[in-house]
Amino acid sequence: MSSEKIRSEHLQRAAFVYVRQSTLDQVRHHHESRRRQYDLAGHARSLGWVHVIVIDEDLGKSGATAAGRTGFQRLVAEVSLGHVGAVFGLEVSRLARNNRDWYQLLDLCGLMGTLIVDAEGIYDPRQLNDRLLLGLKGTMSEAELGWIRQRAHEGLLAKARRGALILGLPVGYVQTRDGRVEKHPDQRVQHAIGLVFAKFAEVGSVRQTLLWFRQEPLTLPSIEHDPAWGAARRDRSRREPARADTAPAAAAPLPPCAV
Repeated sequence: MSSEKIRSEHLQRAAFVYVRQSTLDQVRHHHESRRRQYDLAGHARSLGWVHVIVIDEDLGKSGATAAGRTGFQRLVAEVSLGHVGAVFGLEVSRLARNNRDWYQLLDLCGLMGTLIVDAEGIYDPRQLNDRLLLGLKGTMSEAELGWIRQRAHEGLLAKARRGALILGLPVGYVQTRDGRVEKHPDQRVQHAIGLVFAKFAEVGSVRQTLLWFRQEPLTLPSIEHDPAWGAARRDRSRREPARADTAPAAAAPLPPCAV
């Protein structure tokens, strides 16, 4: 990788390493990708930078927009203030997945004399050829996101056509490893859900069923959602029933595979 574009004016300012992975699942399981991104800090030092700052607060956030990405917003602010000698990213898609955010950063880097460094080279946005190449990389990154979404959507449609699409199961049912839907193995959960159906059959009213559960008082299983890591199937947690807990269960029959 040529370092001829790196001058003393760049080394006098800090090198900013931007680290991002798109989803929390990637943060959990794709450790090598994250390690390669953190290794860019050592690469910056080998190129002559003494002051290296790592921005990694956008881990688990999509690059489709700058909204909610405080790390990217901080990076743009630092570039606009002239504090950044070079921006390091493993690839353009780590920085932005849409041209609006990418060209904003690109224009600021050109204006403030900030270099952009990825795994393939060192680029100076003030040079026409480098700016053209960076623009193409940004366009391909945005298009790639569209292709990923299209493939995912087509995959969902294909599963729906063959009756295998499950977006979410109600309380009391679980999906086995082979894709079948069964009643929850916990007998207490099965009893509670069965009691809802039995009481509705007896009184013939969702409202009366709800009032009976509250008067006893009885609780129903619920699914807890972890705001940091997504939904977790924990049907053993209990809470006071609401109308939404009894109305869908009373209106919809049990899945055939769970009977």
